[in-house]
Amino acid sequence: MAPGLAGRLFQGERADRLRALAGDDWGPPLTEFASAEAAERLAGAVVLLTGWGSPLIDADVLARAPRLRAVVHAAGTVKHHVGPAVFARGVPVSSAVEANAVPVAEYTVAMILLAGKAVPALVREYRARRGPIDLIGEYPGIGNHGRTVGLVGASRIGRRVVELLRPFDLEVLVSDPYLDEAGAAALGVRKAGLDELFAACDIVSLHAPATEATRGMVTARHLASMRDGATLINTARGSLVDQDALVAELVTGRVSAVLDVTEPEITPPDSPLWDLPNVVLTPHIAGSLGNELVRMGSQALDEVFRALAGEPLRHPVDPASLPLMA
Repeated sequence: MAPGLAGRLFQGERADRLRALAGDDWGPPLTEFASAEAAERLAGAVVLLTGWGSPLIDADVLARAPRLRAVVHAAGTVKHHVGPAVFARGVPVSSAVEANAVPVAEYTVAMILLAGKAVPALVREYRARRGPIDLIGEYPGIGNHGRTVGLVGASRIGRRVVELLRPFDLEVLVSDPYLDEAGAAALGVRKAGLDELFAACDIVSLHAPATEATRGMVTARHLASMRDGATLINTARGSLVDQDALVAELVTGRVSAVLDVTEPEITPPDSPLWDLPNVVLTPHIAGSLGNELVRMGSQALDEVFRALAGEPLRHPVDPASLPLMA
């Protein structure tokens, strides 16, 4: 994993347990697999504990790790560093995607409620006026009572958002091709097609994976169908949305957006998104950061001990589901 990351993932008692487990092999994390040090450590490795910045684990790495029994990733997606050879050899892989879903869902719910109360617009307006605002006369439609919220994707994050929204007086629609009517009923939501969801909701939040099939799934037509004053929230990936169409719609001022992700990942300096008053632009902060990293580290360390004890992993990655995952 990246240098310095281990100290942020594993703290206090958890760090002590990991050091005791590693013993004399405890040291800075590997950032590559090509060196003599890497070869030595791979030769004795029973479990690879990985994180952001891990190099690719391919057939060559596996050949130098004959004792390997599991790969445990202390973060979300494993697509970029766990090669097909790992699954082909039958090495179990675990991911802390469940732990990482928690702060993303929390951020989403916070933004849904703030958008419903028109907080982003009112913050700007209040600062500009430096005086009273006629909230009753100028903002008659604000509030979260009876709002319709649409979630695109019944993913782990999408499902957790549903759970967190239950105490509020909201109607929740979910669009997901893999969610049937029975599944929607079990979640306590209404299943809707993508077209219906965009046209019917006051707030739309994206939680679909970034795959070739979902690239550009939110089109100019969907954006144009949104209600006047509606808000789009994207904490998933910028690739889900036609970026040119999104900018064009936002420039009109008709709808608003909360964008934690864009495509490209760093919004170009000359993009209108930086200055539009109806856009909240954040630097990909919804996922685990700061003290939230400890949650991922704790989940991963528990998996390491399960693997060493010969117990089934609690958060295994299903290779058959990888094409449908973020």
